[in-house]
Amino acid sequence: MLRVDEAQEPVEFSPALITKFDEIVSRYPQGKQKSGLLPILHLVQAEFGWVSAPAMDKVAEYLSILPIEVYEVATFYTMYFLRPQGKYVLEVCRTSGCCLVGAEKIMDHIEETLGVKEGEVTPDGLFSWRGVECLAACGFGPVLQIGPEYTFYENLTNESVDKLISDLKAKAKN
Repeated sequence: MLRVDEAQEPVEFSPALITKFDEIVSRYPQGKQKSGLLPILHLVQAEFGWVSAPAMDKVAEYLSILPIEVYEVATFYTMYFLRPQGKYVLEVCRTSGCCLVGAEKIMDHIEETLGVKEGEVTPDGLFSWRGVECLAACGFGPVLQIGPEYTFYENLTNESVDKLISDLKAKAKN
């Protein structure tokens, strides 16, 4: 949950990031710059790894809109992280189709294997995990996706999850 009263460091956007914002806003009619909010928030998250309240305030300032207009969007869409995440975010489908074939057991296994609860980050900063709504692979559950590349893994077992985590750890070392 977003808490705008938490003390956070001010954010500055690089000139290169502002140039990207400008390109996005140029796609929309004059006075409709708010239409660029979603892709701009994606850029902010890509740059900082998450979308902090100070970053949202700066986006609002850039777009000449109220900060609450940015908060409303960022808190509505689950694709925006409102607190720091691991380098790899394991997102497990938790809707009924996947739960019927073991998604909850997979989430329990991930929690036990990584040693962190949903939404927390491992001490090495590599992993965080969370349950998400339908990933549109209902016939292949349980499934998960991994950001930031958003690769999909289907028909999960505890063993396949262990291998996936091991492979990601090895990838991070390179």
